[in-house]
Amino acid sequence: MGNFVAQAVLFSWLPVVLAMFLAMPARRAVVWSILIGWLFLPMSGFSFPAVPDYTKMSATCFGILLGAALFDPNTLLRLKPRLADLPFVVFCLVPMASSVINGLGAYDGLSATLDQVVTWGLPYLIGRAYFSSVEGLKELSRGLVIGGLIYVAFCLYEVRMSPQLHLKLYGFMQHEFYQSARSGGWRPMVFMQHGLMVGIWMCMSALMALWMWRSGSLKGVWSIPMGWIAAAITVTAVLCKSFGALVLLGLGCVMLLVRQKWVAVPLMVFLTLLPAGYYAVRYPRVFTADTLMSLAGPMLSEERAGSLNTRLQNEDILSARASLQPLFGWGGWGRNRVLNEEGRDITITDGLWIIIVGVNGLVGLAAFTIAFSYPGWVLIRRIDYESWSLDWVPYYVGLTTVVLLYQVDCILNAMVNPVFTLVLGSLVGVAGLIPRASGRRVVRS
Repeated sequence: MGNFVAQAVLFSWLPVVLAMFLAMPARRAVVWSILIGWLFLPMSGFSFPAVPDYTKMSATCFGILLGAALFDPNTLLRLKPRLADLPFVVFCLVPMASSVINGLGAYDGLSATLDQVVTWGLPYLIGRAYFSSVEGLKELSRGLVIGGLIYVAFCLYEVRMSPQLHLKLYGFMQHEFYQSARSGGWRPMVFMQHGLMVGIWMCMSALMALWMWRSGSLKGVWSIPMGWIAAAITVTAVLCKSFGALVLLGLGCVMLLVRQKWVAVPLMVFLTLLPAGYYAVRYPRVFTADTLMSLAGPMLSEERAGSLNTRLQNEDILSARASLQPLFGWGGWGRNRVLNEEGRDITITDGLWIIIVGVNGLVGLAAFTIAFSYPGWVLIRRIDYESWSLDWVPYYVGLTTVVLLYQVDCILNAMVNPVFTLVLGSLVGVAGLIPRASGRRVVRS
């Protein structure tokens, strides 16, 4: 029964998205389609020959593109590519080169490329098409806050009762239940893939809510004052018990809420450079797992130190494997992983970066890193710190911080969240409207 419900919900989602385009303005229909689809659709999907899997987010993206084509075609037709889109285009197309170079063939390359386009390219395209304006930034900022607010009650329920909602509604658990036990309580999963995904979602929503409240950019939602909303989402984020996400939330709060240029600007530079710097020392294993554990281990609990050590040790093994095919990686079918003499997989791929470099090589990793770091560089180089809380700028600052922190989270986790990719598309689009050293000038919407 549960599988039937999940299938029925997924297949009925396309007409629901189209109905939203009929019932409300196109941009708002996109926001609600993304939020409801990502927050509540089941963690399941269907595999079809020669085409990408049909999942909660592919269903949402297909529905949005179909709705745009039918009811709002001018928005798609007005979209003009920019040079800043090139890194993301390369990231979406690099699987073809990875497959061909490894002898897997053009058919495999086309299939892998289509998967990459659906998983990453479509959310980015939607962000570029619908949110490349000041009004788009405002809509997305409000949407992230609303998304966290909506999830508060569901998270609190699972913190108390354990992750049960997906099981009760759809009939199956989306991940191993034992991983939900945390610090004598429960870490919620709600309708996402894992508790870590819920943790980073709630922490980034909390950061956005706190920044909107602190900057005065958003007074409230549904007649609820912004201060109460920020407090509710932040408390819930803490109760999600995701240590890494909470560290990132803390970094974001220091950068945005402590109104000191000598704090905020260096931290923004640090977050923008951190992923590339980490890859530069970890891919060639300049800093090994043992070296890093000798530095970080004493500051962590025994449980967290053990978890981190496992991740780092596996990174050492996987990066050594990746270095044998450095430029375009090993392609698909698990060829990036390491097997023992009996043919058993002995590696764990936790971080998204180690997966990308193993499958698509340094070209794929560089394209991904440049794309997600770009909004940070635009903010640092083109917008004066004194303008961070003026006019439209707080929306750009907040969303850029979210994207940078998500990229940092991808160092240790592989929680692919297409909402953050959509935000990236929006930021790249708006960046093209910001003149250099714009300072106090307002971007036209």
